[in-house]
Amino acid sequence: MQLTGTETIRPHLPFRGKIRLPILVAMIVLSDFLFFEQAPGLNLFLMSITLTAAVLLSAARPLRPIPAIIYLGFSALAAAPLLEAPTLSGRILAMTAVIIVALANAKLLPKRPSAIPLVFARFMPTLPIRLPQALSRYLASRSGRTIFGTTVKSLVGWVLPLSLGLVFLLLFSAANPLIEMGLSNIDLSFLVNLLDIGRMALWFFAAIVIWAIMRPRLIRRCRRRTTQGVAVSYRSSGFLDHAALVRCLTIFNLLFAMQTLLDLMYLWGGAELPAGMGHAEYAHRGAYPLVATALLAAAFVLIAMRRGGPGDRSRLIRILVIAWILQNVLLCLSSILRLDLYVEAYSLTGLRIAAGIWMGLVAAGLFLIMLRIALHRSNQWLISMNLATLATVLYLGAWFDSSAFIARFNVENSVKPDHLGDRLDLRYLVSLGPSAIPALDLYLSSAPANHMTDWVTQMRNDLVFEAEHGSSDWRSWSYRKHRMETYLRATALIER
Repeated sequence: MQLTGTETIRPHLPFRGKIRLPILVAMIVLSDFLFFEQAPGLNLFLMSITLTAAVLLSAARPLRPIPAIIYLGFSALAAAPLLEAPTLSGRILAMTAVIIVALANAKLLPKRPSAIPLVFARFMPTLPIRLPQALSRYLASRSGRTIFGTTVKSLVGWVLPLSLGLVFLLLFSAANPLIEMGLSNIDLSFLVNLLDIGRMALWFFAAIVIWAIMRPRLIRRCRRRTTQGVAVSYRSSGFLDHAALVRCLTIFNLLFAMQTLLDLMYLWGGAELPAGMGHAEYAHRGAYPLVATALLAAAFVLIAMRRGGPGDRSRLIRILVIAWILQNVLLCLSSILRLDLYVEAYSLTGLRIAAGIWMGLVAAGLFLIMLRIALHRSNQWLISMNLATLATVLYLGAWFDSSAFIARFNVENSVKPDHLGDRLDLRYLVSLGPSAIPALDLYLSSAPANHMTDWVTQMRNDLVFEAEHGSSDWRSWSYRKHRMETYLRATALIER
């Protein structure tokens, strides 16, 4: 495995090279302060910003103020969802922004946005190996003597001064009660705490990731082999030639047209289903298989419409492909409608929200494939546009409190007069955590008193206790937690 931009060991490092080690140590100390035995919250946002600042400070050349402010602003904007709540999508976005800043600062970020995914793919494998590589370089000099041996020799020179200093300190302690009292008040128990295995693992992980981001490198590209033989084999074997593609796409369009007509009749038109089958069952059985079908269709289109292939040169094939993609988009919309009907009958869950978002992403991806064909773009452009769409969804989703939305939707849906589905799953509501407290209050205000309302009241009190007695450290603060605390205080005042 080789990396670009190999480093050479110089006898005298420039000033900016000398400050990298102190910056690394400072970032490890900050990681310990922000994360060790602390719940995630504001600490994630602060770490993202300070890591970006560390990348800029450790650059080979000093950065001008305006680009530095732009980089910091970009990182802060990407990490802003972490102020709302420490969600997984927010963490991914924040770390992605930091890596982009690091690559751009190291002149490794390509000018074309469509090439960024490939650069990320070349950067990620270097994360665990950058620090060991740096240590192996810096622990050996050109003369063959290890820096470790030189360091030991330097430390030996400090043994006598420190030993004599300790003797004098003990003598002063015996002669001066104030010094003795000061020494007796020194608590060295923190040294024992520093030897915690979890803490040392945090330091090790932080050192590896931070150094790899401060000093980014890319794995070298593999040399491209000639594809002439492959192209000849396609032509000679007749694999997916013009005639085969036309037949495939014609059959696919007919099959999809049949499915589309059925959906138009039963889902969109509301036609009567066969006896013994309800709309919810019809929706549930078709939602996920149709998404899988759309993904397979997308893969086939990318193969069929490869650059220089028969599909790329035939007008008939292009028309059939576009018609097929449009039908796939309609099927994705039908899948979303199926999911909506199922949710109306069987309530909403986190997985069903994720499924709806996934269906929307598949539909967007199919639409982008159609644009790629119509605009004669490359697959690299298609991947970049899909990643940009995914990043947008992740960013917006990081601000969204899905647990609170699910709980409120299920309660409001269950109290509708025309609700014919399953009863409200109160145990699932409670499992959503403190975010479900407002929805539980709504349920308790509308439900008649019985043994279930007593149980819900008890569970609500447990959730309130969990919310009020969580980590109160400022490093674990989040705006979502602050809103819940405000709501609980207002509710307590109303109850009084």
